[in-house]
Amino acid sequence: MADDATGKKRLGAFARNVRGLREAGTVQLISMVIFVLFSVFIARYSWALPGDGEPTPLTNDAERALYDTRAYLAADLVDQDDRIVLVVYDDEALINLEKRSPLPRDALAEALRNLDVMGAKAIGIDVLFDQPQAEDPELVETLRAMETPTSVAYATLATNKADVVFQQQQHLDEFMQAIEKGGTNARRASIRLDDEFGATRVWPNIIPDLPPLLGRAMLEDAGGPFEGFEGYEGAIEYRRALKADFADDVDPEAPVEGQVEEPLFFSLSIELFLDLDPDVAQFVAQEIEGKYVLIGGDILDYDRVATPFTSWTGFEPSGLSVHGELIAQMLDGKRLTQIPVWSIWIMALVVVGSAMVVALLEWSAPKLVPLMLGLGAIYVGLPFMLHFNEVDTYGLPAVGWLVAWIITFTVVTAAARSAGAAQRSFAQGALGKYIPRDIAEAIIDDPDLLSLGGQKREIYVMFSDLEGFTKMSHAIEPEMVAKLLNRYLEMLSKVVLDHGGVIDKYVGDAVVAFWGAPIARGDDAERALKAGYAIWQAGEDFRKEVAAMDASLPNIGKTRVGLHFGEAVVGNFGGETRIQYTALGDSMNTAARLEAANKPLQSSVSASREIIEQANLDWWVPMGRIVLRGRAQPVDIYQPKPGFPEGDRRKLEEVVQVSDSNPELASQLIDQVVAGHSKDSALENYSNRIRNLNNGGAYVLG
Repeated sequence: MADDATGKKRLGAFARNVRGLREAGTVQLISMVIFVLFSVFIARYSWALPGDGEPTPLTNDAERALYDTRAYLAADLVDQDDRIVLVVYDDEALINLEKRSPLPRDALAEALRNLDVMGAKAIGIDVLFDQPQAEDPELVETLRAMETPTSVAYATLATNKADVVFQQQQHLDEFMQAIEKGGTNARRASIRLDDEFGATRVWPNIIPDLPPLLGRAMLEDAGGPFEGFEGYEGAIEYRRALKADFADDVDPEAPVEGQVEEPLFFSLSIELFLDLDPDVAQFVAQEIEGKYVLIGGDILDYDRVATPFTSWTGFEPSGLSVHGELIAQMLDGKRLTQIPVWSIWIMALVVVGSAMVVALLEWSAPKLVPLMLGLGAIYVGLPFMLHFNEVDTYGLPAVGWLVAWIITFTVVTAAARSAGAAQRSFAQGALGKYIPRDIAEAIIDDPDLLSLGGQKREIYVMFSDLEGFTKMSHAIEPEMVAKLLNRYLEMLSKVVLDHGGVIDKYVGDAVVAFWGAPIARGDDAERALKAGYAIWQAGEDFRKEVAAMDASLPNIGKTRVGLHFGEAVVGNFGGETRIQYTALGDSMNTAARLEAANKPLQSSVSASREIIEQANLDWWVPMGRIVLRGRAQPVDIYQPKPGFPEGDRRKLEEVVQVSDSNPELASQLIDQVVAGHSKDSALENYSNRIRNLNNGGAYVLG
């Protein structure tokens, strides 16, 4: 039941906030819509702006850092790949060859001739021949004569602006044309890598006028397993090398120094292929046969590439190694599953929509914080889960989802609170004139409490009236009547609201109020009884205030109050255009008759036994049993007498008990009490009533 109540309260808050947004000002609504659309944009394009690839502020770096973390943690741990061999110009080889740049082409020509007879599946050369050298004719002839399929590095001004200028482009084109004259197994291949945003994370996009990527060309020429990668432009599936075993000469107790990371690819210096000794040639041929051979530089300060792992390891591999990774990915068939663009759009809308719903539900902080932590875990964890299941998460927002959710939640919350603040203030002010503030807030939170219709409830009813006001109103000016009446009703209304009651209606100078609906509280009976006595006191203060105001005004009569507890139908009655929240039933009539009974009883405040039994107030004393006008059943009445002696209160209780069976004793007891309170007209009246009871032990009011 508590869960149902909580659910209804949240739905009520949601409906109220939606209404508040609909009724908000134009500027406020436009501002909120702009921010919500901005949130959708962030949730969709947190990696880069659409079209031009420019980074999105704030989220761009965070998205890539999170992606690099996923890539590093999800990477396969593998042994050295025995399908690919790197033949490298390293720093030591260049020193020995006494030439650093451009790379010595006569040495490359000799190495190619030796490699050509070693049975490689395909050879890829990651060296741009964009500057003329004296050895070019020798290299051209060697490439034209290659039996092994050979892919030669090629680039254009349009795709490699940082590496190629116009003159270089001209020479490179002439060099490639010289190779491709007539039949040859050598052809051009693109060596362009995508280093957008500071690291090579994805395959380069396919440009129709550019030859195939180096790895693609090699596998095509060798007839290797290339299916499934046609048109692939997704993420590169980098791998991590397993740690090598402890070296024999290393103490196993010193694992940090003893462990070394094995490179992913076996690497041979190009020097091994120059001036080949037969024994060396046999050894090298064993390493080359059946492999994909990549030739290029592995120089410390040149052609280094940042990868997703760089932020973790600090290491930047050579571009040659990255081409090796691309070949390995194709050989392994690791074409990562692409996430449809439409699903990212849907997720962006879901993220923003969920933030709007939560904002409008008005979750409390103890529930909101775990919710936000849970959503954060989902938004960050979902890309991790997908990445570990070989789904391409490059471009999948995570930080963007979080940022978009927070922005949307903050903006919608502010808009709803702002739009509802004035309405809530007005509603509280309006309702506060009739009901207590806490009940007013509950009704604002759950308008269904005041839905059209009624419910049977047990309520505590108070009815008050000002003696002689109608007669007095004919003797003074209407303006003064209005002034006095407003002041009187203001004083009595304050008493009711201060005691947590609901003002049912004003009937001239009469005030009708009740407790127990629309919200019941455990101390409603005490509140009602205390309010009844305080109403009489307020009436007395009003009499003094009027007397001090103008001596010419007629004397104001006293305020009489009746209180009763019983069933009534409580709710909104009327129609959709005009309704009144009120209580209907016999309990209302009983309270009104109790108020009227005060006049013949010579008292001011009377309450029924039914309401007294619901409270624990010992300053209300029994004042006999009466039959109200128009009623058949008698009512036991009580009247407030603060400070009344305990002994006298007990005697009055005994009077009630013996009044039917022993009227003489009852008369004696009441006379004893009256003797101690000679100025109490209500007690004296009670003494007279005791001597005039009916057969049922009750006094019938005329």
